Amino acid sequence: MNRFATRALTAAMLSLLALGASAQDLLIRNARVHTAGSQGTLENADVLVTGGVVRQVGAGLAAPAGAQTVDAQGRPLTPTLFGGITGIGLEEVSGERGTVDAALGLGADTKQMTVRPEFDVTLAYNPASVLVPVARVEGIGWTLLGANTTSGGSIIGGQGAVVRLDGDPDPIGGRVLFVDLGSGAAGLSGNSRAAQWMILDQLIDEVRGRIGPDANAALLTHAGRRTLARYLDGGGRVMVDVHRAADIRQLLRWSDRHGVRIAIVGGAEAWKLAPELAAAKVPVFVDPLGNLPANFDQVGATMQNAARLHAAGVPVSFAQSGDGSHNARKMRQLAGNAVAAGLPWEQGLAGLTTVPAQALGVGDTVGRIAPGQRADMVLWSGDPLEVNAVALQVWMDGRAVPMRSRQTELRDRYLRPRVPADNGGLPRAYPSGDTRR
Repeated sequence: MNRFATRALTAAMLSLLALGASAQDLLIRNARVHTAGSQGTLENADVLVTGGVVRQVGAGLAAPAGAQTVDAQGRPLTPTLFGGITGIGLEEVSGERGTVDAALGLGADTKQMTVRPEFDVTLAYNPASVLVPVARVEGIGWTLLGANTTSGGSIIGGQGAVVRLDGDPDPIGGRVLFVDLGSGAAGLSGNSRAAQWMILDQLIDEVRGRIGPDANAALLTHAGRRTLARYLDGGGRVMVDVHRAADIRQLLRWSDRHGVRIAIVGGAEAWKLAPELAAAKVPVFVDPLGNLPANFDQVGATMQNAARLHAAGVPVSFAQSGDGSHNARKMRQLAGNAVAAGLPWEQGLAGLTTVPAQALGVGDTVGRIAPGQRADMVLWSGDPLEVNAVALQVWMDGRAVPMRSRQTELRDRYLRPRVPADNGGLPRAYPSGDTRR
C-alpha cells in the first residue's frame, strides 16, 4: 500500500474514532509521545486533553465520560511543528502582487529614505488563506509571519508575530522586528554594509532623543520612534537576517551596546562565533541545507552549522532560504538534514518546537506536549524527521482538524478513474452529473 493510501486509510479510521470534531475532550492512548519538554520521549504513553488543553501525560490514563479515544498503536505523537518565517496568510500567489502583503514599498532613494518599523504585517493576515490547510495537513501548526525588505527603501522590514494555523485571526505572543544586514541589504544602505551600522546608530539616537523628530535628517516618524523604543533595553525580539561572521560580530557588539534582544536568521557563518552567541544567549535560525558559498557572505557555509552551534550551547532552530510560505512542510526536511549532519535527534525536534517557541515568547502556549499547553498535536506514520513519514492526524486545541487542503483535493480529483463515455463529454476529472465546463 503506498503512502497516500496508508495516509487516507488511517485518517479515515481516526475520523471514525473522533466523530464529534467540535468536542475538545480527548484521550490518545499508546503513543510514542515526544513531549519536546522535560519529560522527553515516553513509550506507550497516553495524553489526556480537556477543554482544549493538555491535562496529563503518562501511562494508563482514564478517559472522562464522553471523551474521544484514539489508539495511536505506538506511533509517534509530537506537538504541532513550527513552520518557519513565512508569509502564510499574507500571500496566495507569489507572482501576483495583489495577493502579497509581506513588504512595504518605500522606494530605493536613500536621500529621502524613511524607516517605518511600525509597519505590522499581521494586520493583513488572512486565516482563510488556502495556504493554511496546505501547511497544517503536514503537521505545521504555527508560523512566524515575516516582514521583508524586498520592495526596497529600508533595512528594517517591519513587524510580524506568531500565528496558530487554527483559523484564529489574531496572533499569539508579542511582535518581533525584522532587520536585514550584510551584502544582500547593502543596496538599501548606500551600497555599503558599513552604512548599515551608521543607520542603526542614528535610529537609536532618534529614539533616545539625541536627534530631534524635526531634524532634516530624521529617519523615523513619531510612530516609528514609539515602536523602536519597545525593542530597546531587553524589549521585544529583533530578528536579524545576516550571514557573514564579521557582520555577526558587529551585531553582537551593537546589540550589547544598546540592549537589543536579537535572534539571527540564516547565520551561514554563525558557527565561527558559536561561543560568543552562546554567551549572549542568541538563538540562531539556520538553513541546514546551506553548505555552499552562495555569495561572499557565506564562504564558510557548512551543513554542520546547526550541530556546531548546539555543541557550543546555542539555541538552534530552522529557517528556509526559499519559498517557505508554499513549502512550510520542508521544515521537517531541514531538521532531518541537521540531524544527519550531527545535531542530536531530540535537538532536531526541539528546533521545530521548543526552541522557536521560547525564542519568540510563546513557549507557554505552543511547542510542547505538557500539562497546561494548548493541545496542538500531530500523530505521525513514522519518524517525523524523515521525509517518508506523513501526518496521519492533526489536533488543534484537541479538535481533530480535517486532513484536507486544496492540494489534496486536486490530487484526489485528478486521480479519479476515467468516467464513462456517457458523461456528457466532460473531462475525466469531473464526476458524472457535474455540469461545470
